[in-house]
Parts: sequence; structure tokens; C-alpha cells
Amino acid sequence: MESLSRYIMSALVFSGLGIVILIVAMVIFDRLTPGHMWKEIVEEKNLPLALTASATILAVAIIIASAIRG
Repeated sequence: MESLSRYIMSALVFSGLGIVILIVAMVIFDRLTPGHMWKEIVEEKNLPLALTASATILAVAIIIASAIRG
């Protein structure tokens, strides 16, 4: 039973770390692009920016998953 709780704790730690890294990456992406990303996507309906942001999220998520998996 102890090993099961160890795996669960490990999964929670790595998931939390992955989410934090993804948020930091998106903040950096927002700073590198001109204007305010959320305002451009939601209010101005900027579809190319939304697609670029989603591709960035997927790319960073794949990198994080590969790094965690080993």
C-alpha cells in the first residue's frame, strides 16, 4: 500500500510542476508578443493569435511530458 501512495504523490508532484512550468511558459509567451494576449484573443477575436497560443501550449506540454517521462 505504501508504494501506491508513493506513486500517487509522485504523480501529483509532477503534475503540479508541469502545470506551473506551462503557466510560466505562457506568461513568457504573452510578454514576447505585442499587446495583451488575453484581450486580443477574447475581445478582438484574434484567431491567428489563438492558434499560435494553442500550438505553443501543446508544444510546451509535449516537452514537459517527455521530460517527466524520461
